[in-house]
Amino acid sequence: MTFRTVAVLTSVVTLVLGAGYLFAGTPMIGRLQVEPTESVLLFGRRMGALYLGLSVAFFLARSAPVSVARTALCTGTAAACSLLAMLGIYEFLAGRAGPGMLASVLIESLLALAYVRILIGGRKIRIGD
Repeated sequence: MTFRTVAVLTSVVTLVLGAGYLFAGTPMIGRLQVEPTESVLLFGRRMGALYLGLSVAFFLARSAPVSVARTALCTGTAAACSLLAMLGIYEFLAGRAGPGMLASVLIESLLALAYVRILIGGRKIRIGD
């Protein structure tokens, strides 16, 4: 996959998550089998705003050439998605989240792997120059 494809995919995923947490927090939280208290929904709305900002950033960066900025974006996203996946597995195994968490873990893992692959591919391009 190219950076453009993964960036657009990330933009769509974060757009859906952002809109979901901002405007439909109760079902979004409920799919993880977590009680949607007012405090949890507050953090969900804040997270939704962050996801919408990430959606815009990835969409605008979709055509970025290999650069320090693109490498930073890929590295940070790979790290964040890896940590989210590990936390998701931990919370599921600890019984604090339901099976819906595993869908999130799958998506986060695939995104992390895609960004790592882009980083490895970009490194080969720089070495070859």
